[in-house]
Formats: sequence, structure tokens, C-alpha cells
Amino acid sequence: MSFSALHHLECPRCREAYDATRLHGVCPIDGSPLLARYDLTSVRVTPTQIATRPPDLWRYHELLPVSAPDHVVTLGEGMTPLLPAPRLGAELGLPRLLVKDDGLLPTGSFKARGAAVGVSRARELGAERIAMPTNGNAGAAWSTYAARAGLRAAIVMPVDAPRITRAETVVAGGDLRLVDGLISDAGRLVGAAVAAADEPWFDASTLKEPYRIEGKKTMGLEIAEQLGWRMPDVIVYPTGGGVGLIGIHKALTEARELGWVTGPLPRLVSVQARGCAPIVHAFEAGAAESTAVPNSSTVAFGINVPKALGDFLVLEALRDTDGTAIAVDDADLLRELGLTGRLEGMFLCPEGAATVAAARSLAASGWLEPDDEVVLLNTGAGVIYPDTVQVDVPTLAADDVLHL
Repeated sequence: MSFSALHHLECPRCREAYDATRLHGVCPIDGSPLLARYDLTSVRVTPTQIATRPPDLWRYHELLPVSAPDHVVTLGEGMTPLLPAPRLGAELGLPRLLVKDDGLLPTGSFKARGAAVGVSRARELGAERIAMPTNGNAGAAWSTYAARAGLRAAIVMPVDAPRITRAETVVAGGDLRLVDGLISDAGRLVGAAVAAADEPWFDASTLKEPYRIEGKKTMGLEIAEQLGWRMPDVIVYPTGGGVGLIGIHKALTEARELGWVTGPLPRLVSVQARGCAPIVHAFEAGAAESTAVPNSSTVAFGINVPKALGDFLVLEALRDTDGTAIAVDDADLLRELGLTGRLEGMFLCPEGAATVAAARSLAASGWLEPDDEVVLLNTGAGVIYPDTVQVDVPTLAADDVLHL
């Protein structure tokens, strides 16, 4: 049995096929992201057999692009908990509410999934240097896994990126540069630098390489497995570049074709911040792709992406699953962050808290019904955003009396 059933890469726009044994960026014909396609007829593993494997994302290796176990670069990532949230659910009117908590991954965010698979495949195909723009978490993750793989990493972040992710990047040996601008500005700098460099650098920007999405799609496979190989009614996902949402849709489509799951796919919900909501605007307008948001801003830094390269794939996934897109205010997501901590003991990242605000709004409007099984994606640990929550704590003198 082959370790991977990877067959080729495909452009989802022009349907051109590409050799998966070579390093590729975007489709040279139309600039679209390339998607990994598998020979699913060759996959013989069953959910029962998967259950006997180690509890990491590589348990799904037939549906991942790395050709052999010797090429896997790992820090034990995957199989994060799917936690019931009964008190929060009661507050929102959603008693079957669940939270998939990717804050427990090695680098503190779901970016570790894409980095593990992306770096593994890049190294396997001969890359020695990777470069990328990032809002923070991806740079930390790709620097960490690059170090694990013995690769060099050059990372460009907006100057306002969270200081913890900057520290993670530097500690892992990443060559970090800050730009006074947005991730789109960082992306332009990286693209120009890669093109002009004397040495070959692999551009690992979001969806400019085909394999980050393959790591992210394991969120969907894990959710299905943790529910006993069935799918929830709704998955609510905070959307910047949208790689995870595209990946979840891809994973569950593949799993259904394999017979691992049956029935309709979950309704997918794309959550954005009011200050940066290109996907929401495009969805509401019935457009096939989004328009860049000028001067975008949100406290949920990870979803501050003015225009995503794969926006058309996000919109296709929403429409294919009868899903929706919704924007939430920063003040609301911050309020939900504190409420979730008090009710459930979960310190969500701002992006994860945005899904709580979205669920509240969708439940109030009737789009979500009380009997819906709803999964919220918390994409990072709240503790890696130390400046998000402002606290005012009284200080006692050593000889003060404490009254409880």
C-alpha cells in the first residue's frame, strides 16, 4: 500500500494538470492556486484501521502529499480536542455547540498543520530555502518546521504583528523582517525578493504553493473522526486567506467519495471582521471573487487579509454547502472572548472569538437552529495574543488584609 495516493496537481480554474513530483507555485496559465488530487480508487484504508494509528494528522497519510514516512517533518501535530461547550451553548441557544481547539498545536495555532505538511513536501522536492509573508502565526509555524527540517526561512510580517509570533519566528532561526503595512504589502516584498534573489527561494505564501491546504484539511478529517465518522450540521470558520475552509470542504468531499462519511456536507460559515470583510461583501453580492478592502483593520489580526488569492474557492465552498458569510464587530468578538473564558475556561484567540460572535448572530436570526450541531474553529491559543485582553488588576500591599 502506498503511503500517499497523490496523483497530480490541478488548477481549479482552467483544469490543467501538473506533475506533482516537481515544485510548483501557482498555475502559470491563470495564476490560480493549484490543488492536490489523489487517486482515491487506490485508497484501501478504512476508518477502523485509521483508529489504530498514532494520534496525529499523519494518520491520514494516504490523503496527504508526502510520499514516504522518512520525509515527514513532525512535532506531533494534530488530533486537537473537539470540546463540548454546554454553558456557552446555552447562552447562545445552541445546546449542541462544540469547539475544535487548535490552540493546542505545537506552535500555538492551526498554522502548524499547514507548515508540517508544506515544509515536509517542500523539503522532499528539494527546497532548501522558503520565504513568506504572514500576519504572524504562519511565520512562526513555518519557521519552526523549517528549523525542524534543516531549511532556511525568511519571514516578512506587518509591524503590528503579535509580539509572541515575532519571538517564535526569531527563536526558530527565521530571518524576520517587519514592514510598515499590511500582509498584502509583505507579500509584494516577498514576491519581488524571491524573483531577484541569487539563490533559489521557494515562495510559501498562502496558496502560492499547493500543500499548506493539505495540512489544513486535516481539521475536517479530525472533526469527522471525532464524531464517529459523521459530519456536524455546521462548521464556523474565521476567514482570512481561507485556506482552512477550502481544506475542510476538500477533505470532507474526499472522505465522502471514499465512503468514510455519508450524507450532505456541513454548512460552512465564513466569519470575518467588520473592518476586513471582502468575502462577506462578495458573498452578499453574489460575486465569484472578492474586491480588495482598502485600509482594512481588526483586532483579530490573523483575519486581516484585504483580498485572498483563493477567495473564489472560499465562495464556491460556501455556496456548495448552502453556507453563509458574516462579519462581526471587534467589540463583539472581544466581549465573546471574555464570556467564553468565564463560561468554559477556554482562552480563545480573537479569530476564534469571532466565531462565537457569528454563532450568536446566526442563532438570533434563525439561520442556526437550536437542534443544529455546530462546530466552532478556535484557530489559536489566546495566550499568544498578550495585548488583546486589557486587564485592570488591583495590587495589595504585603500587610493588607484580603477580603473574599
